[in-house]
Amino acid sequence: MSLYTLGLNHTTAPLDVRERVTFAPDALSGALRELTSQRMVKEAAILSTCNRTEVYFHGGQPEPVARWLESAHRLPPATLRPYVYTLNNDRAVTHAFRVASGLDSMVLGEPQILGQMKQAVRQAEAAGSLGLVLNRLFQRTFAVAKEVRSHTDIGSASISMAAASVKLADRIFPSVSDQRLLLVGAGEMIELAATHFAGRKPRSITVANRTLERGNQLASRFGADAITLTELNERLAHFDIIVTCTASTLPIIGKGTLERVVKQRKHAPVLIVDLGVPRDVEAEATALDDVFLYSVDDLAEIVKDNLQIRREAVLQAEQMIAEQTAHFLRWLQGRTVVPTIAALNAHHETLKNVELDRARRMLASGASPQDALDALARGLTSKLLHPSLAALNAAGEAERAELIALFSRIYGLSEPPAET
Repeated sequence: MSLYTLGLNHTTAPLDVRERVTFAPDALSGALRELTSQRMVKEAAILSTCNRTEVYFHGGQPEPVARWLESAHRLPPATLRPYVYTLNNDRAVTHAFRVASGLDSMVLGEPQILGQMKQAVRQAEAAGSLGLVLNRLFQRTFAVAKEVRSHTDIGSASISMAAASVKLADRIFPSVSDQRLLLVGAGEMIELAATHFAGRKPRSITVANRTLERGNQLASRFGADAITLTELNERLAHFDIIVTCTASTLPIIGKGTLERVVKQRKHAPVLIVDLGVPRDVEAEATALDDVFLYSVDDLAEIVKDNLQIRREAVLQAEQMIAEQTAHFLRWLQGRTVVPTIAALNAHHETLKNVELDRARRMLASGASPQDALDALARGLTSKLLHPSLAALNAAGEAERAELIALFSRIYGLSEPPAET
């Protein structure tokens, strides 16, 4: 029953650690195949977002997986030990349910994590690393998340990172409608940011992306312009608000670039919301005057009051998750008896075939059908009873009492009369 979740998240590891263990989307398939092909685990799925990197696995032990996670990111041994949690069986199941339901998110009730988990499952399926146990776990996880969001108010407590970005802009500028907005990237988080900022009607919106085609697709939805990342440095000074979230493994905006931007802007303030993990902007840029740089962890402070609202919804959700965890564990525990059930079936099938062959030979030699049936019944009864009777006869006094109680329970026997 070795079902585990091993990972780190925004509550156990700072951003500078989390960004070192994220998996790029195109690296996940290879990582999953490596995990399973080296026989560390039987099944695996990896959830890697800006706030967490988690390995869900079945049929293995945590220590080799923890070492693999470090080696996969070329980290020295034991680097992650202070930050990694290992949850097994019931705790792993409860954790998966809580994550998908938005209870373990930096922003309580945020809906994006469910889509990210579904994507992680699709990638595991494509890599061939998803088996019966994890498939059942995740299907149950998605059903639980749907139930929690449908029957509680947990979703109404959500203030997304994108919405928090707008709140930041309101703090720094008198009016967002007077500012020029740059969105760097074209993924889901940037789409959310575009939606929230577009509602405030900024002076202009520009999308910068690696490919112009993808940038134009997003820009066209909001009446925005599109540029490529190669134009970024020369255009950066034109924007008052910059929201970035790319899949780059290295910063795409450096401190030196921003120093030049500040001079070109004549010290007009610029707000930069870096939602990338790893970060898109060099952290040292926070030291620059007139640059207001915020990371995902900084935004968490803005929305942390969200944890205090909808307490009743949280309690309801936790109770639903506890019930569903117990239900899943009953199924998982039942999986441990499957080999025994299969062996019993095979054993009794063999006994049946032996007696059937004997009855057929009797009929072929001229015995009456009644004699053949009687012989079949006696022979099968004798073979079925033999292991139990042999065990009783060979048992010592204490073991015999246990066997009697066990057979009485299995066969529904009445208690034997006490000896006088």
